[in-house]
Amino acid sequence: MSLEKSDSQTLYLHRARASVRQALNRYTSFFRAAKHHPPTGQSLAPLKTDAEQLALTLKQLETQIPRVAVFGLVSRGKSAVLNALLGRKVLPTGPLNGVTLTPQAIAWQPTLPPDSAFPFSQIELIDTPGLDEIDGQTRADLAQAIAQQADLILFVVAGDITRTEYQALCELRQAQKPLLLVFNKVDLYPEQTRQAIYHSLQQFAAHSHRGDALSQLLSANEIVLVAAEPAPLQVRVEQPDGRITYEWETPPPQIASLQAKILAILSQEGRTLMALNALFQVRTAESRLAKETIELHAQDAEALIWRFVRYKAIAIALNPIAVVDLMGGAIADLALIRALAELYGLPITGHEANKLWRTILLSSGSLLFTEIGSGVVLGLGKSAAAAVAGADTASGLTAYAGTAIAQASFAGFGAYAIGRAAQIYLEQGCSWGPQGANTVIQDVLRQLDTTTILHRIRQELSDQMGLPTL
Repeated sequence: MSLEKSDSQTLYLHRARASVRQALNRYTSFFRAAKHHPPTGQSLAPLKTDAEQLALTLKQLETQIPRVAVFGLVSRGKSAVLNALLGRKVLPTGPLNGVTLTPQAIAWQPTLPPDSAFPFSQIELIDTPGLDEIDGQTRADLAQAIAQQADLILFVVAGDITRTEYQALCELRQAQKPLLLVFNKVDLYPEQTRQAIYHSLQQFAAHSHRGDALSQLLSANEIVLVAAEPAPLQVRVEQPDGRITYEWETPPPQIASLQAKILAILSQEGRTLMALNALFQVRTAESRLAKETIELHAQDAEALIWRFVRYKAIAIALNPIAVVDLMGGAIADLALIRALAELYGLPITGHEANKLWRTILLSSGSLLFTEIGSGVVLGLGKSAAAAVAGADTASGLTAYAGTAIAQASFAGFGAYAIGRAAQIYLEQGCSWGPQGANTVIQDVLRQLDTTTILHRIRQELSDQMGLPTL
């Protein structure tokens, strides 16, 4: 890996850490505000869980320990694969289904050559229960939760791939993480090749309503053949006295290709994976926090919006110059957006407030443009009435007052509409700012190396997260 790529990945990690810290600060502010204004009818427990998870994510970023989670159906050899990688039997294996009953995390320190530039001193391997065991929905939910936290996913199969395994693969891909399909027990199925396995997946995809569901996430290059626990072989032994005996001998695990693939992926894009993983968690957590924050400050926000409605209506009614009306109205709208963001504790600069204002105008169709158009017409009429007032005080003031009231009504309506729309956008866009999750995610996705797995799925990541097309 080049020095430039290494520096980029280090920068991603720094920005991800800053984003997580920023999110944790917002949680602290929210809990502080909730002490003074306890939310009614809602529990803070889910938010506290989110905050605790973000704290763990920050610790992972600081220690730089990537997570690799292994999934699969029962009796496919998930634990055996991990034991082979570890070089010792740490996890139980056996002929019975469901040997692994709960997720287990194990530290792995891979053996590396002395001149290796591998960026991590340790990797966390996570063994999970079989996806098709009893109480499947609970286990499936658990699998999704683990997949969301993992940086790389291994899916272990053996023999012919079943429809259940294909469906499980499609569900795991929703986590949008790089995935390796590990074909275990290749010693028992020597006819299998990577292309044959990939062809089986393509056949499932062709007959599935999901369509080409795995094409972007999984290619033939992400299929690895291993024999984590090879079956014993009978070998012929010639004794010193000339007798011939037969003994059973267990060959060593064939795991080197998988280890090399894991290390290559983590070396090339491991820190980027960790950064994006953390940023996605921040984005999800902050979205929930923003919703709760808006509910917590609902009364204060309503009062704030109406205060700006009055200020804008009065200011525009009293001002006689049409052009100044429009400028002053826009400034009042921007000030309202920033005041709402400050009330909610969400970061937004003047530039971002301006972008949000334009977005609200464009998304409102003719509604707010009608207010602007009416403001122009009435503003010009009001300016003419003000000029007439200099010559004929009574009639001029009457015309001015009527026009001003009408214009103030339109302006007040516009301010209220802007305020309400801003509440929705602030709830959905709380990850703005230079260290906001959305901002950093977009920057990372734009700069991905074209040879990485992440680059292949970056547009899908952008679409799912509601980010602009890359």
